[in-house]
Amino acid sequence: YSVERSAWEEIPAAMVDWDATAKAAAAEKSAEEALDKKVHMQEEANRIDTVMDVDASLEVAPGVFLPPGEGMFLIDGKHITPLEQAGAGISTDKKQFLKQVLVPIPIVPSKRTVDIPGSHAKIRVSDSNLEFYLREAPPDPDRTSPIVKSSRPGESGPEVELLRATVKGNKRQLESIMALFGEQLEENRKTMSLQRWEIAPTVFRFTLGEPLTPGEYALAEMLPDGMNLFVWDFGVDPASAGKPAAPRTK
Repeated sequence: YSVERSAWEEIPAAMVDWDATAKAAAAEKSAEEALDKKVHMQEEANRIDTVMDVDASLEVAPGVFLPPGEGMFLIDGKHITPLEQAGAGISTDKKQFLKQVLVPIPIVPSKRTVDIPGSHAKIRVSDSNLEFYLREAPPDPDRTSPIVKSSRPGESGPEVELLRATVKGNKRQLESIMALFGEQLEENRKTMSLQRWEIAPTVFRFTLGEPLTPGEYALAEMLPDGMNLFVWDFGVDPASAGKPAAPRTK
């Protein structure tokens, strides 16, 4: 650019150091490639570290590691049992409904119950000192998780409760709900003491606050719209029951 003429001027080719220009361009390209390679290696290292943190390095007992994959896992000593979700249903209490029919004015509240089909869970344990691990899917709207939820999840991590079920006939009742004029009056469920610990991204450990007595139980996630109707159920048998152990994964 010529200051005197206030215009761009073409420099004669003889005055251009083409070798230096080529070397500068090559050096710039080499620096860009080195930077790209370094960034790629760092991303790979971070990805591997995340996988190791979540899947391979979570020791739940001496020499026992949490298996990969999402879901709820029951830890019984050195044994790990993946728990499957059981679908619960909501039914109307027939006796309460009959009262509503007989009373001429609508002052009798309705009663609904949340029940799991079957009187006993398939997974059986005899140890009352158990632990549970829940691995959830990382936030990804394009990924389908095997964990089923009956309504939208919360935003502050899983709120899981351990419920003791009441066996009634061929069902296990988890909760009863009283409502009047379309408004919920109360929820009744037998909740056991349970503490939550976040030990890795999307991995949570749940420990008992008290030993479990023999009976039927279910782990239920509490969602903003109510209990998730897909629960993880199991049963605790007396230590001397002598029943065959459920299949377990080491």
